[in-house]
Amino acid sequence: MRTHLVIALVAACALGAGCGRSTSGTAAPTPPSSTGKSAKDLVPESVRKSGELRMATSEGYPPMEMYKPGTQEMTGVDADLAVAVGARLGLKTRIINASFDGLIPGLQGGRWDIAMAALSDLEQRRKAVDFVDYFNAGGSIMVKKGNPEGIKTLEDLCGRKVVLAKGSSNLEIGKRQNDKCAQKMEIMQSEDAPTGLLTIDSGRTVATIVDSPVAAMYAKETGKYDVLPEQYDAGPWGIAIDK
Repeated sequence: MRTHLVIALVAACALGAGCGRSTSGTAAPTPPSSTGKSAKDLVPESVRKSGELRMATSEGYPPMEMYKPGTQEMTGVDADLAVAVGARLGLKTRIINASFDGLIPGLQGGRWDIAMAALSDLEQRRKAVDFVDYFNAGGSIMVKKGNPEGIKTLEDLCGRKVVLAKGSSNLEIGKRQNDKCAQKMEIMQSEDAPTGLLTIDSGRTVATIVDSPVAAMYAKETGKYDVLPEQYDAGPWGIAIDK
């Protein structure tokens, strides 16, 4: 059934967003089914009967997912894309906010149909879920405005206090670099990017790694941070679906 949902999503995306399926090493565009069926026809019966596409995300990663000011209504690139894809499938999209590190376990447990939260399509994650890719980006280092510590590269994080979001691809970037450090980083794990940035504000940490578009948005909106130009582990982001 999940395979059918993957195919339906690819077919829906191919009509507008240009997504591609990835289940192994390389993301590759996949055309809609050649059987003449529409994207709606490819939706699994159980999902069609429910009338809704349950999409889980993790608020706090603008411009990808965030609440509209003063509300609990989710908006952003991922939310808008999920609503558009749901409409092409003849479904109403229901957006569920969850912890970032709970997104994939929730898929596996059947709590939602898809997950979208600037999720990097990583080999490790592909062991648990399939991806329909739609965007490419990497992680960027964020520091306090003016970069008082003079940080320029990942190597400059060695021996410093750094904060990284639990379950994120950026945490893996930091861990890999830490393995190379003669003087180890002190890595604090936060629930999400906004929580991590608070530790920079308070001086408990000096840097974080955040998905590049998200980092740029936070820096622009707050005026409190600098984003270093290099992107690390740039690659596809995808819609995650249980295998």
